[in-house]
Parts: sequence; structure tokens; C-alpha cells
Amino acid sequence: MTRFFNDKKIELLAPAGTMETFRSLVGANCDAIYLGGKSLNMRMIRKGFNLSDEEVAEAVVMAHEVDKKVYVTVNNMMNEYEIAEAIDYLQFLNHIKVDGIIIQDLSIVQLCQEQKLRHFEIHASVMMNVHNIETAMALKEKGVSRVVLSREMDLKAAKNLQNLTGIETEYFIHGDMCTVNGANCYYSSLLWGNSSNRGRCFKPCRWAYKIKKDGYLYSEAYPLAAKDMCMYEHIPELIESCVTSFKIEGRMRETDFIVDLVNLYGEAIDRYIEDPLSFDRKKHALKLFEDRKRDFTTAYSFGKPGLDFINTRYEGTGKFYSTGKVFSVPSEEPEITEEVLNIACTELSGFGEKTNSRQKLSVKVNNYQQAKLCIEMNVDRIYLTSDVLLPDRFMNLEQLNHLVSIKGNTEIYLALPQMMDELQFDIMDHYLNKHGHFFDGILATNLGAVKKYGHKYKLITDYNLNIYNNKAVAFYKSIGVEQFTASIEAKINELAKFLTAAKESVEIIVHGPIRVMYLDHNLYDNVNALQPAETADNKYVDNNVLVMLHEKGENPVYIDQNNKNHLFTAKELCLLPILEHLSMDKPISLRIEGQTYSLEELRCIIEVYQEAVADKSSCSKLYQGMKSYRGGFTLGALSYKFNLD
Repeated sequence: MTRFFNDKKIELLAPAGTMETFRSLVGANCDAIYLGGKSLNMRMIRKGFNLSDEEVAEAVVMAHEVDKKVYVTVNNMMNEYEIAEAIDYLQFLNHIKVDGIIIQDLSIVQLCQEQKLRHFEIHASVMMNVHNIETAMALKEKGVSRVVLSREMDLKAAKNLQNLTGIETEYFIHGDMCTVNGANCYYSSLLWGNSSNRGRCFKPCRWAYKIKKDGYLYSEAYPLAAKDMCMYEHIPELIESCVTSFKIEGRMRETDFIVDLVNLYGEAIDRYIEDPLSFDRKKHALKLFEDRKRDFTTAYSFGKPGLDFINTRYEGTGKFYSTGKVFSVPSEEPEITEEVLNIACTELSGFGEKTNSRQKLSVKVNNYQQAKLCIEMNVDRIYLTSDVLLPDRFMNLEQLNHLVSIKGNTEIYLALPQMMDELQFDIMDHYLNKHGHFFDGILATNLGAVKKYGHKYKLITDYNLNIYNNKAVAFYKSIGVEQFTASIEAKINELAKFLTAAKESVEIIVHGPIRVMYLDHNLYDNVNALQPAETADNKYVDNNVLVMLHEKGENPVYIDQNNKNHLFTAKELCLLPILEHLSMDKPISLRIEGQTYSLEELRCIIEVYQEAVADKSSCSKLYQGMKSYRGGFTLGALSYKFNLD
């Protein structure tokens, strides 16, 4: 029976990782259950979890007999190899009449349209990072009926989004949290080839980092390890915020823990609906606290958290320990070795016809001086980022006018912020209305921006839209995108397969420290509350840049003008030694991530790549003579192969 409060629908959504847990939840106090199959879902890292096709079909029948709904996660990012499997699986889910699917990759929307699948709803996963009204509206127009809201969205913003769009909203109310904005963490993929966007995160955020800043070392042990979400005492605020579905995280948790948790939340919701004036928020709060896996937080629900967001105690058996649960140990970013190069070159050589046609070179810059240098060096395209890393500021109109006056054949694109809330859309709308004529196009970072600006400007999608299959390309092309940046998580054969199948122009990031974590969580604010343990200088970047130190390297963390934090790799991505093999018979652009380089460093890097573009046969020699300005060179995720077995 559906719950209502003041005509607002309320759904308690429970997680099931095994058939045993699902059977127990069918009799528990929830309205719907979500689960994953044996492939294409975000919880694939542990054996013994997820349901077979036969079990999923049985689960749907069992749940419908007691008027509960079943949602199936099809929420992996997908590569080109998995499209046929996805079509078969979606047809199966449509046939057994699951109530909904939860997706991250927009290729699924494209496939559902092409296959005319009508029997289930489509829900946008939290990993789709819905954080603005424009994105919600774009999804609604494409047939998505519900969005799981970004973990960084507070309840006031959630209410505003729901009221203005009319789309159903889902909000995580309990369970494991991440400090990195949804789908904007790539570190696990670049370190081990295990993508957090494909359910294989090894949680480098939970390493015991130390922080360096301004020549001091701080001994805070787990600066990125978030507490668990707990909204048990705030059910009235969730309902008032028009949240439709209250979602509990925990598909990898044991049955008894999940069933008890679901029943406690269900009982509290029922008590509030029955008699809100006498509602006791704390009735079972102590039991929840005593049974917790980590300490609790309300995260971003009521505003931006500080140090209180960070966990200092970790899960054990019946008690807490000062050391963290081990998901992985600190690891060095993969080096470029002869073995890695041989595998990469062999894989690339097996796909497509090669050509010596000139590839275009793009550079993302942080300031006016870098942009001016790129124009003077006749770079084909520059991206003026609006996520400007401090101490720089976005260039003024006089500087922008000058760049346009001298640009010659260089295209100037505006790179939008990686996250855009309603304030940032308001600012960007006004700025582009007044000064949009300066720009040749836009580097778009979210679906809402594509919807908003696609009819006015040439659009290129940035890498954080995580595109590495051509069904996703088709989706974005249908709403106005002209060029696509390949995901930095693609492994070597995944990238090769994607490029071979691509009918559109693709851009590949070929050089630079790579931003692998994008955070609302502000380490710069937090360090001000800590006491330094000793003096220590940064090894590769200025001391005014905050650095996360571990035994295998140090990762610089920059802060931008909107107080977002950007954690970069310790090493520089460098595709120069495999560049010759990326010369396929189609337009491919190459991009240097230049924001964090000095002018002289950037000049040297551009010169090398311009020479390589002009003569592909020189790549090996150029690489041998190239200097690293950070902790060495890496191929990142291209160091690994996707297992086809």
C-alpha cells in the first residue's frame, strides 16, 4: 500500500544484494526493493552477490504478489563491447515487467528508445550526478521518470528542483557516502584499471593520507573518508522537501543488518504519518547508532559539512578500530614500461586504418598568459576554463578582447564548470548573453548545459560525461553535440574499439596531470582547523598548493574560484609514445590539460606535441627526450586491457 503525507507520495526503497536478502525484504516494512543482476551494475566487486536472471524474474513475481515494486540497476558505464549484451538484458527486464531500471549511462536511454521498451520506468542513478534543474528537465524530456539526486544537493535545492520540474526525486537517506562528487572520481580506474563508475572502486579516498600545505605537514589520517549517511531523525524534513523515494544504501550488506535497518525506518515513517504532532524523532536512534558501521552524518542535506563529514572510526565486528577497513593499500600510479607500451601499441594496431592526416591540438588553460601563449604558438583550440584554479581568476573583458583580436585560426571555447548549480547557470546565462560572441563554442560538462546551450553554440562534451560507447554519442548528438571527449577511464582496447566504431569527431586527452577527484568537500577549509606536526616542502608544486601525501606519491589538490577542490594525479598522463598508433582514418583531436603548468613548462610540452603531430614517426624519439615536470609519466587507464572473457 502506497504511503502518503499531505498527498505527497512516500516510498521507502530497500537494497537487496542476494536472493536471501530479497526474500526477507519482501516481508519487511518497505515499498520497493532495488537489486542488481550479474552484469552491467555498479556492485560487481564482491563474489556471492547480485541475482541471476532466473532469480530476478522470481523476485519480480514475489514482490508483485505483495504489492511491492522492483527496480533493477543497469547503472554501469558501458563500453562498445557491451552494447549487444545490454540490448538482450534490457529486453529480458522488459519481458519480466520489472517496475523500473536505474541507469548511469545515457546509452541505455538511447537503446530503450531504439528497442521500443515500454514496460518499465527509467530512473537516473545518483552516478548520473543530477545537480541542477536543466539536467532534470533534459532527462524528463527523454523519458526518465525519476532522478536520484546528487549527494551534494541540500533539501532546499531538492524541493525546488522537484517543484519546478515535476519529476520524481529519490534521495539517499542511509549508508555509505563518498566525499567525491558522484561519477567524478576516476582515481581507482587510473591506478588499477578498476573503474568506480563500473562498480569496481578500490576506494583510494580511504587511504591514510597526510596533508602538506604552506611548508607544513599535518598528521590527519583519513581526510577523505566520509561518515555514513543517517537521516533517521529527519524524516519530517525529507517529506517536506517533496522527496518521493527514501533510498537506503547497502546491497553489499548482510541480510539481518539491512532488514533491521529497513524496518526501523519504515516504522518511523508510519509513526510520523499517523501522528506527526507526537512524533518522537529519537525513538530508535540509539539502536541505529549502536549498530552503525561508521559514525553518522547528514552530509549536505542541511548545508555544506566540514570536518564533521569525516570518519575517524571504522567498521569492525562489534567494536571500532582506529585503522580503516582495507579496500586497497596506497599504490603508485602505473609507470610507462616497455611491456605496457607493447600491449598498448599492439591493441591499437589491431583496430582501423591508420592515416597520416594532421590531428588538431587543443589546450585547456587556466589564465590569460597561458591562453596568449597558446595563440602565439598557433594551437588549434584553447579552452578557457571557468573552473579557474586559484590564485588565478577568470580573465577580464579587456584580456578576452585581446585574445580574440590576435587569435587568428585558433578557436576559443569556454569550458563550463564541472558542476553547475542554479546560481552558476544564472551567472553563465547572463555572461553568455552579453559576451558569448567572443567564443567559437562551449566545452560542456553536464547534460543540463547541453540542453541549455546546444541550440546556440558548437558543443564539445568534456571527459567527465564519461562517454566511451557510440550509443551514448548518438544520444548526445541528437541534442546538439558536435564533438565528444573520450572518457579517461577507457582501457586500451575499449578506447580502440570506441574510436574504430566512432562516426563522429572524438577528442582524446593526451598529456597533463589529470583531475581524478572533484570535490565539494573543502580540504583547504579543513586544514585551517588542524595543527601542523612538522615542516615539509612539496616535491613538485608550490607550497601554497595543498598536497595529499602517501607512501607511494603525493597528489596536489587545487581549489577553484567556486571553492571546489580538484585532486590531480601525481604523474602526468603522456600518450606521446603511442600517439603514432592513434592516427586513425577519422578526425581525432588531441588535448593537453595545461591548467597546472608554468608558462615555460607549457611551452615545452606544446612544442613537443606540435612536432609529433607534424611527423608521427618522431613520437618515440620525442618521448625519449621528454622531461616530466611531476612524478613521472603514466598511460593511466590505458595501461590496462578490458577482459573479453
